[in-house]
Amino acid sequence: MRKIFLSALTAFALVSANSPETQAQGIDKKNMDLSVKPQDDFYRYVNGSWLKNTEIPASESVWGSFSEIDEFNRKTLKAILEESLTKRKSVKKGDNWQLIGDLYASGMDSLAIEKAGAEPLKQYFAEVDAIKTPEDIVKLIATFQKASIRTPFGFFVGADSKNSNENALYLGQGGTSLPDRSYYFDDRFAEIREKYLTHLTNMFVLAGEAKEVAEKSAKTVLKIETRLAEAQRTRVDGRDPVKRYNKRTIEELNQSTFNINWTKYFEMVGIKNAEWAIVGAPEFLCMVDRMLKDVSANDWKTYFRWRVIGSAAPFLSHAFVKESFSFFSTTLNGVKQMQPRWKRVQGWVDGSVGEALGQIYIERTFPKEAKARMIEMIENIREAFAERIQKYTWMSEETKQEALTKLKAITCKIGYPDKWEDYTGLDLRDGDLIGNMRRLNERNYARMIEQFGKPVDKTEWGMTPPTVNAYYNPLNNEIAFPAGILRPPFFDFKADDAVNYGGIGAVIGHEITHGFDDQGSQYDAKGNLRMWWTKDDRSKFEANANMIVEQYDAYKVFVNKDSVAVNGKLTLGENIADLGGLTIAYAALQKSYAKKGKPKKIDGFTGEQRFFMGWAQVWRIKHRDEALLNRIKTDSHAPGEYRANGAISNMPAFFEAFGVKEGDKMRRKPNRLIVIW
Repeated sequence: MRKIFLSALTAFALVSANSPETQAQGIDKKNMDLSVKPQDDFYRYVNGSWLKNTEIPASESVWGSFSEIDEFNRKTLKAILEESLTKRKSVKKGDNWQLIGDLYASGMDSLAIEKAGAEPLKQYFAEVDAIKTPEDIVKLIATFQKASIRTPFGFFVGADSKNSNENALYLGQGGTSLPDRSYYFDDRFAEIREKYLTHLTNMFVLAGEAKEVAEKSAKTVLKIETRLAEAQRTRVDGRDPVKRYNKRTIEELNQSTFNINWTKYFEMVGIKNAEWAIVGAPEFLCMVDRMLKDVSANDWKTYFRWRVIGSAAPFLSHAFVKESFSFFSTTLNGVKQMQPRWKRVQGWVDGSVGEALGQIYIERTFPKEAKARMIEMIENIREAFAERIQKYTWMSEETKQEALTKLKAITCKIGYPDKWEDYTGLDLRDGDLIGNMRRLNERNYARMIEQFGKPVDKTEWGMTPPTVNAYYNPLNNEIAFPAGILRPPFFDFKADDAVNYGGIGAVIGHEITHGFDDQGSQYDAKGNLRMWWTKDDRSKFEANANMIVEQYDAYKVFVNKDSVAVNGKLTLGENIADLGGLTIAYAALQKSYAKKGKPKKIDGFTGEQRFFMGWAQVWRIKHRDEALLNRIKTDSHAPGEYRANGAISNMPAFFEAFGVKEGDKMRRKPNRLIVIW
């Protein structure tokens, strides 16, 4: 929930067959399909041979170009973690090597984990079994939230959207396990619901229930989750920052519910003197409140037993891990084979003490020159964007000045934090994985609670240094690029400017444009939710945005020969960022050429052509059918081929570079060409 405001480049961590070293020229012609005309399908022209010849590994749900970096990072991190198993023994407790070493060792100690079996669940089951009244359930919710066990609603402390320098309380919807509320109702997912019941039954059996009891328990969980899903807002509604900002005093919250005493609840979660909270979906909280009374205590016990099992499953014995994988990875995403244990444990270390691991990763992989080159590109792209804003004829001077002020105020985080997270007092031990995860959750929770009532710490990062991604945070008005993404094919010291501007340059432009997409454009230069547009300018912007919705609504993917439409409203922010980011990056490349002169052709391609080829190659990706359907329903990013082709089909510069004429498939009709930034 804390990351709800981050607009990331992609929602997937991908893995690719190519290593960074194979990208010396920036574009690998072996991946192209020259039998496809660039005017017909640019994505397949650039990536067609790769798409034909690449198989998704058995342990992955998707496979794409992002992860040539991700795979490099995994190998680097594995070497660090294997080294930590020795180094941890010769350093003081609390040293980075000790923290990552003992956590990694505890995760790799499969013998101790197998021996524990389902035993770690018992202390939580005892707390569940004690509930009798709605008040008991609220107390249990508070207790479980401290332990990072999923509950029907959640809360976090984060920057106030309308006063971004101060931290506030947020309450949000939750309580379900399937990927999206539609999975509970849509006929398309009827088979998945049946398999979910089987999965729940199997998990309850592993936790000690007789099969007949477990089958009834499974039906109880699905019934409760379905009712919660009915009350949840859709993902499209959840994108609207105004709709999800509902400020309520504690007194108003108490008046809206009969069974939840919010004064006592906040005291139980450790928040003192709370006066108000920001509620994402007030109607959802009212439904949870009603259910506390009309769902029996025994049924709630069953539901919370499942929440305990589901939350702990990745850290339990192989039987739990295998059953969890069977449903959440195979059924929902089509994955055939579990990743090796070291990869799974590596993910836990990065997700838990990522900045301890990240410091060592940075020392070994991140050249100082990369930061300087990034700063140069960012400022070139910022300058190009400012020039475009000043030339807009559709925007009033009043709105232009607000936009320019915001653009100038965007801050940048590159590579790694200037101030590393302090892990003082964190107790991680060899041979105690469940205990380590519990102590980590308790520490992270306490750290969050401490932020209440204090100014926002804007030095904190939303991603760890090895992450292959980037983001824009509207509350800080900042863009961030972890070191993990600053490698080929995005960022290549050996490649020409064209490929780099088509790769990392377009990413920079993408993240900057998030500050001006349908959501980010509602936040001002200081990160506050404030409509700074004139009414007329906003109407013009929204008309263009609606054209983008229509464009992407028309795209369809095929899952088991059944067509599924892309959701243009769900993906709108990312599509605006793609079109705006690529347009701005191209303008910045032209500014670079004006200073340095145009380069000669490379492999027969002009700089302008290589720019667009660099863009298209980073989006090559293959999905398993199940994963693709999951993505269409849940992800705010369109599939890779539509990200590659969708933006450029609106760009005259692309038409000129590849001789795309009116009537060609890669050129939208003149009255449908979209210029938004």
